[in-house]
Order: sequence, then C-alpha cells, then structure tokens
Amino acid sequence: MTVERTLVMTLCTLSLGSWMSGCSFLRPPLANTSPQIGVPTSASNSPNSNISKNITPADRAIPHYKHIFTIVAENKGYAQIIGSPNAPRINQFAKTYGLASNFYGEVHPSEANYVAMLGGSNFGIHDDDAFYCQSASSDAFCPHAHKPDYANHTITAKSLLDQLKQKGLTWKGYFENLPAPGSKAVVFPSGIRALYAVKHNGFMNFKSVQDAPDLTQKIVGLDRLSTDLKSGKVPNYSQIILNQCHEMHGLAECPNQDRLIQTGDAQIGKVVDQIMKSTIWSLPDNSAIVLTWDEDNNPAQKTDPQGCCGFDPKGSTNFGGGHIATIVITNHGARGIVDPTPYNHYSLLRTTEDALGIYEYLNEAGDLDKGVKPMKKLFALPVTRMN
Repeated sequence: MTVERTLVMTLCTLSLGSWMSGCSFLRPPLANTSPQIGVPTSASNSPNSNISKNITPADRAIPHYKHIFTIVAENKGYAQIIGSPNAPRINQFAKTYGLASNFYGEVHPSEANYVAMLGGSNFGIHDDDAFYCQSASSDAFCPHAHKPDYANHTITAKSLLDQLKQKGLTWKGYFENLPAPGSKAVVFPSGIRALYAVKHNGFMNFKSVQDAPDLTQKIVGLDRLSTDLKSGKVPNYSQIILNQCHEMHGLAECPNQDRLIQTGDAQIGKVVDQIMKSTIWSLPDNSAIVLTWDEDNNPAQKTDPQGCCGFDPKGSTNFGGGHIATIVITNHGARGIVDPTPYNHYSLLRTTEDALGIYEYLNEAGDLDKGVKPMKKLFALPVTRMN
C-alpha cells in the first residue's frame, strides 16, 4: 500500500456499506480480476457467455434508432413518481409519450442494476462495493468482500459496449460531477458530499471499459453533453447520470434533501429539454430518450411481486428490485402510450440491442422463456395509413 493510500485510509472514518460517503475518492491499483467463486453459472464472467441470437418477429418490429439516451434516476418507486405532484415534468413526459406501467428493477441495492442494464446480468453482485473489489479484498470500499459468495466486481463478460464497438457504433457515459474525463474515482468530492459515486456508473464494472485506451473520451462529465449536442456528434448509445443530489438519491449534505423528487424532476426536465432542442431531435433519424430508475428502495412502497421476467426471490440474478417507472420519449414515435406489459432492465437491454441493429442478446436479455420481451409498443413508429 502506498504512503498516499495509507494516509488517506488513516484519515478516513468509514462504516460498512456506506462507502459513498467515504473520504477516499481514489481507487487502488487493480488487483487480479479473475472470476471468483460465487458468480452464477447462468451469467459467467467468460467473454462469450450466454449470447442468444433467437430473433423474434417482435424484435424485428423494433424500428432502427440512431441515438438512444438513457437517463437513470435513483431509488424511487413507481407510486412515488407517477401521479405525484412533486414530479410534474416527468408526469407530462409519461402522459405525452410512452409509459411502461409494469417495469421492475432486478436487485437491491443500486450497483447491480446499472450492471444489468449493460450486461444482461448482475453477475452475482449484491452490494454497492467498488468496481475493482474481489473476494477477500481489504480495501475500505470493499466492505462485503469477506462474504463466502462474494463475486468479482470487475466483469470480463461481454457487454452492450462491446457489442456497439463490434458493430461500428459509438457509446459514451455522461456523469455529473465526474472529477475528470476517464476518472476511476470511487467517490468525488471527498467526505460526506460525494456528489459523484462510481456505484452509479455501471460502465466501470466491465474490464473492457477499464482498459479502454480512449476512456477519457468515453466516460465524461455532464457538461460534455451540451458540447456534443451542439456539434451534432453524439454517440449512438449514451447514459446520463446526474449527481446524487439531482438524481433523487440524496445525501445528508444535499441542500434539497427534503425535496429530492422535486429537484430531480426539474433537473431531469432540463436534460430532456436540452436533447429535444438540439438539431438531432428534428432530423429524420429516430432518436429516443429513456428515463428509468435503478430500483425502488423505499420499504413503504414494496409490494409483491418485486420483479418480472425470470423473477426469483431466491435467485441471484433477478431477485427483484421493485416496481419502478420507465418512460420512453421518441422524436418520431407514437404518442400517449401506456404499456402494461411486464418489463425490466433486461427487456430494455434487449430493445436497445434491437433498435441499434445488434440482434444478439446478452445473458438474461435473451431469456424469452422467462418472459423477457422487447418494448415494441413504446419504441414503435406511428402507422401511416394510405388513402
């Protein structure tokens, strides 16, 4: 351990499971990242694990999209958002465009849901430990590493990002308060005001991203979104993650701690407006903005079932993350859609793989037998009738 790391760790006071408020924001050097015992065999860390090419007519019915922007908010259940006077912008989007009214997270807590969106599995991750953690890690940001079924948090399996690269398509993650482009920080700033937290950055869990030579061009600050939109050089797939005071997660030091939904609604509205006012939104190419949440972590909102589409309360990859809202805003798609079909983030991944012309489905995203379906109604184009 370096002198710098020793000093930082000495100065930190960190309780188990609360690394997002820790004062160390630098990751240690990555240790051996070979797969660990406890990773479920249904989604191993092997680079070519469980890829399905079973394309259905519903998959073929998804139109081609040039741009998909995914905005992920935090920890609020469906009933806390839809119909709430505290979220007027989000409810207007849901009413005007498309609402998935029966959408679920996969697991608790946050991190594994972000991983599931990109890899089609949580790969055995059941905590918010840092992306470099592995079994028996002694790092302060790996507080659960002593557990016997602990999974390697660096994933070598194929992800959506690898699929995009193979297809010649582009991706980028926009993170508010990221300390620097390509940063591998765990939290930033230090202390209890950690506005950026890597547990909400599922990109970093994948080794191909960690090792990417162009990482500084792929993991960037939220300010880059405005620049990219103005230039018209936006990626085919992007995730947009606001800071913990703006994404409805909250921190003890957030000035809006008692108004998290109101603040999140306003901030999300600004991002959506920014995209919709850009030139790409008025082009003939199809573009979509997907607004989703990671999970519902409010015990008062928890009702059965907690998941869908392969949901198994005793399983390891989809034991349920609660009922959450997901809204699909399209520039040329149908309007006023409420789709009650059961969906989860695996469904969203499958739909993204269809919309971007990939047509191969990672892990649980390929589980048709478990009810994973493409979100056809929400991404469909209006039918033009001939006179």
